[in-house]
Amino acid sequence: MKPENRTFIISGGASGLALATARELHSAGAYVSLLDLNAESGSQITSELGPRSKFFETDVSSTGSIAAAIAGTVSWVRETGAEVGGVVAGAGVGLPGLILGKGNEPLPIESIDFVLNINLRGTLDLIRQSLPLMATVKPDGPDGERGVIIMIASSAAFDGQMGQVAYAASKGAVASLTLPLARDLSKYGIRAVTIAPALFESNMTKMMSGKVKLGLEKAMEFPKRAGQPEEFAKLVRTTVENSMLNGTVLRLDGAMRMPARL
Repeated sequence: MKPENRTFIISGGASGLALATARELHSAGAYVSLLDLNAESGSQITSELGPRSKFFETDVSSTGSIAAAIAGTVSWVRETGAEVGGVVAGAGVGLPGLILGKGNEPLPIESIDFVLNINLRGTLDLIRQSLPLMATVKPDGPDGERGVIIMIASSAAFDGQMGQVAYAASKGAVASLTLPLARDLSKYGIRAVTIAPALFESNMTKMMSGKVKLGLEKAMEFPKRAGQPEEFAKLVRTTVENSMLNGTVLRLDGAMRMPARL
């Protein structure tokens, strides 16, 4: 499947890995529907990218907010004629906290809900609301492909560190739902793939202290640096274009295996 003249719905699309993905797909001729809470950044990005981009202020933890963005995308697709080719579920948060903290206090359930509602529930809700639109797309090519769902997990799904119980649970769930999602959608010609990056330059890593970031870089084998958003975006484009990638989790981590603690 080629990105050209296809529309891609990208959550978290106003920053980080999702924004790099939007730029990469757009450079390949795609239309990008960007979903994000940051309206100011969204407006700047659509001004930069031009008419093949559209921004929808969206809270992925809200079913109604996603529904409005999907409805807006449907209207836009009718105008452009560029049918939906995929969804990139890029919205995500990290909120570290030990499951049992100082003073013998358990991690607040509100903290757990915040992470799960965005990273897991938001991912599933965006996908399920996008699928009726994708399932009616005209099949393309000799395989009759309609599109691809691309989710973002994390190396924390496999070797989460101390304080990452909620985050690792959310990303582990995304990784584990990849195969059943691919199986559910196979009859429609829709693929499902998850990318699990390790340390990448992003808004999340900008919040880390220099000591923490350096410790994570030391755990990298090669190259000994954080990944660049453009490197992630290139793998997304490859995933879009390679129809044999389906039902799998792709680690993008420089052979990094995170230590229990830094």
